[in-house]
Amino acid sequence: TGAHNGGTPPVALSPQCDPGQATKYLYELLYNDPIKIILMPGCSSVSTLVAEAARMWNLIVLSYGSSSPALSNRQRFPTFFRTHPSATLHNPTRVQLFKKWGWTKIATIQQTTEVFTSTLDDLDQRVKEAGLEITFRQSFFSDPAAPVRNLKRQDARIIVGLFYETEARKVFCEVYKEKLYGKKYVWFLIGWYADNWFRIKDPAINCTEAEMAEAVEGHVTTEIVMLNPENTRSISNMTSQEFIEKLQKRLGKNPEETGGFQEAPLAYDAIWALALALNKTSAELVKKGLRLEDFNYNNKNITDEIYRALNSSAFEGVSGHVVFDASGSRMAWTLIEQLQGGVYKKIGYYDSTKDNLSWYNNDKWIGGAPPADYTKVITTFRFLSQKLFISVSVLASLGILLAIICLAFNIYNGHVRYIQNSQPYLNNMTAVGCTLALAAVFPLGLDGYHIGPGLFPFVCQARLWLLGLGFSLAYGSMFTKIWWVHTVFTKKEEKKEKRKTLEPWKLYATVGLLVGLDVVTLFVWQVVDPLHRTIEEFTKEEPKTDTDVSILPQLEHCSSTKMNTWLGIFYGFKGLLLLLGIFLAYETKSVSTEKINDHRAVGMAIYNVAVLCLITAPVTMILSSQQDAAFAFASLAVVFSSYITLVVLFVPKMRRLITRGEWQSEQQDTMKTGSSTNNNEEEKSRLLEKENRELEKIIAEKEERVSELRQQLQERQQVRARRRSSNTARDGDNHFYQPSLPLVRCLVSEQADKLGRSNCDGSRVHLLYK
Repeated sequence: TGAHNGGTPPVALSPQCDPGQATKYLYELLYNDPIKIILMPGCSSVSTLVAEAARMWNLIVLSYGSSSPALSNRQRFPTFFRTHPSATLHNPTRVQLFKKWGWTKIATIQQTTEVFTSTLDDLDQRVKEAGLEITFRQSFFSDPAAPVRNLKRQDARIIVGLFYETEARKVFCEVYKEKLYGKKYVWFLIGWYADNWFRIKDPAINCTEAEMAEAVEGHVTTEIVMLNPENTRSISNMTSQEFIEKLQKRLGKNPEETGGFQEAPLAYDAIWALALALNKTSAELVKKGLRLEDFNYNNKNITDEIYRALNSSAFEGVSGHVVFDASGSRMAWTLIEQLQGGVYKKIGYYDSTKDNLSWYNNDKWIGGAPPADYTKVITTFRFLSQKLFISVSVLASLGILLAIICLAFNIYNGHVRYIQNSQPYLNNMTAVGCTLALAAVFPLGLDGYHIGPGLFPFVCQARLWLLGLGFSLAYGSMFTKIWWVHTVFTKKEEKKEKRKTLEPWKLYATVGLLVGLDVVTLFVWQVVDPLHRTIEEFTKEEPKTDTDVSILPQLEHCSSTKMNTWLGIFYGFKGLLLLLGIFLAYETKSVSTEKINDHRAVGMAIYNVAVLCLITAPVTMILSSQQDAAFAFASLAVVFSSYITLVVLFVPKMRRLITRGEWQSEQQDTMKTGSSTNNNEEEKSRLLEKENRELEKIIAEKEERVSELRQQLQERQQVRARRRSSNTARDGDNHFYQPSLPLVRCLVSEQADKLGRSNCDGSRVHLLYK
């Protein structure tokens, strides 16, 4: 708009939102008469170019249709004003609604243009000032599919969408596909779309009209009030309704098909703001002896007067109260609408200048109430089944009672030779070890159901020490027996005499060494890297009753920083002992010794314990996330191992002493007959009988040989006798020589292995049968 030499000011408006064409018009206006005083661009893209260049010619710029927040920069656009509010005017309204409905976590999705980016930057600052936060921010250029999926993945509930109408259809088609709508979600959109924007057929999307209507139902829009909702008269002496009626009459066709119809009141008030500012400026210039006609592109004084006049504008227009803020942007009310049943309903107004929210209380929600802004996560711990814990505890208690009975039996009958020959002190250690291992079942079943987090580390240490020491005592004492039997009875023949000498202190020292190694390992573990309470989290679960709540299952564990390293050391050492114990038990299964008369029972116990432990250890590590299964495997392995060990070692001793009555002392026991003979004496008897049978067989062979030799000797004697009878006449004085029986037997003895030459007596043969 310009004036020159009192002529009628022509109007210079940009017909299209094309910055290039606007540049052309700008130079034509500036370099052609008349001189222009004020420029009036429309779109934000054109206003940005014109307002930044206008200061070079000391021109005031007044826009009626620019909403870009970037135009609020006074350093970049020092002479810019607009009757169209900035897009950031939506943000105070949005923040007010967030507070009203109790939302603190907001997500955003925007089209990548400057107006939307700057709007979201302003929103981010405002929500931070209000104590809220934007937790997730997405943007797209043309395809919103991936950002919408990300919003779904991040569980976004309250979503602010900033994009043009054509992109809005693409977004909500993806929203329908991802099911990002309904009673759990609220969308905030811009209100200047056409009322039927989601019903317009768009070849760029593959969603039906019904699907689009379902996806957009219930969303909230914020829109700058461009028409005064109150029926009050403006400075033009028209109400807002009268203005619309005159405008529609002037247009003569459907107003919705006319571009810029909604912004018409803003343009009308812009002309009034310009007229009032020029009047005010003219009055001020008269005082200085100047006129508006004196303006030129180098006259900054007149520009300053026009600036002050516009900056102080305040009047009632058809769009409402017209006033500019410090950045030259229009301050206005915001209309809040909600899509209810496919139709937009006004639910309130917000006046940001007075922080006044006018509410109609007609908002409707699919779920009956505003949804939560995030899924409320309820933490629940997975506790051990109490029925399982009680059942196993009863078994463990009975096992402890059995171990005490066995220990008392062994101590009470320690004077009986049969018990003495089983190394009772080692058996006592086995009973004590089983008691400790069974006692470990109780802390194994304690979790957050019974104790607090503060006591959990102590329970973890109790599990470790009871299991470690119980295993070392129970299995270590049995391993020591088998080790000694194998060591002594696999010696060479020349060292067999050493079998008779068994020093008990060596057995106790071996058990002490195994226990000591465990104590040192556990102590170092506890000091360097102590066990503590750790939490394992599982996948969130959604309850069937409440969609705004998810359950986060958690499980407590005993763990340390380098848990795998310590378990490797612990299990490696124990595993080697178990495998070695199985080997030694197998090697000594046919050995018999008087010093340890129950080593076969010990070997059987070792087999069972080793198999149970070697299976249970890896299984419990695999099932660590299933508390019931892991506890059942670990505790029942301990219980069964202890039961088997106690029954195999002690029950046969009890049965023998009860059935045979071997309760006497060692002196009385020696006076009893066959029924009181112990296992070793029976073994000796069997060996002697076997040796006697072999000797009898040898004697029978020798007797047969003796008979043959007698027969031969007799035949020779007969031959000699006949010879002598024929020579009797000649040798009447000779006598026949017949060897005596002892001499024959002496000759036989020279060929016999069992008779010595110095003992040529027939009585020795009879001795062999004894």
